[in-house]
Amino acid sequence: MKAWIRELKPILLALGFVLIVRTVVAEPYRVPSPSMVPTLLIGDELIASKFAYGYGKYSSPIGLMPDFSGRLFGKTPERGDVVVFRLPRDPATTYVKRLIGLPGDRIQMRAGRLYINDVIVPRRAVGTFDNATLYLETLPASSGGGGREHELVEISDSDRYDDTPQYVVPSKHYFMMGDNRDNSLDSRIAAADGGVGFVPEENLVGRADLVLLSRDPAVSWLDIAEWPRALRLARLFGRVN
Repeated sequence: MKAWIRELKPILLALGFVLIVRTVVAEPYRVPSPSMVPTLLIGDELIASKFAYGYGKYSSPIGLMPDFSGRLFGKTPERGDVVVFRLPRDPATTYVKRLIGLPGDRIQMRAGRLYINDVIVPRRAVGTFDNATLYLETLPASSGGGGREHELVEISDSDRYDDTPQYVVPSKHYFMMGDNRDNSLDSRIAAADGGVGFVPEENLVGRADLVLLSRDPAVSWLDIAEWPRALRLARLFGRVN
């Protein structure tokens, strides 16, 4: 028994170290859907920085944090951040979206164009992406300096959620949207209707900063000959903008 405990001790220490790192420093996340195309692709393996926004009740990957509201050592996210968060209507589910609306912001879609606080957000067409139009959108700065510029795709400007009522973001909540505007379940759809709705600050997990690995999931692990094609080498260690 003593020998068995002696062998088990380094394993437990290693597991404890990994758990602490994933709770305090960073946590991996795999992108399962195309809602953040072209910024993120299905099969991207992300690193979400935990310390970027402080720590909430969902910071532990295995639910060890106490149930509390708000955040410890909280830092305010910036508009345009790509955020990993727990889905408000189902906290067991993790989503990744772009932060569009801060507390107090008024958000609306009109004919496919994003308005923040009644001001249209500039965008310009720069090409195509899988039969959709590729745009560069410039979000207003959340505090001083220039706004965040990022890519997005639109199939059309007359899709189901291209015209919405005006959403007023409550205190200590955030409004999230996907960069694949016509193929994203996000804050434009209320939680009661199966969407995301407003995201409470305690549901934030971390800021997506880095793509560690990217592999096309359409290629089977058994198809060894296609592995070089499946691995997207150009995306390795890429910054998430």
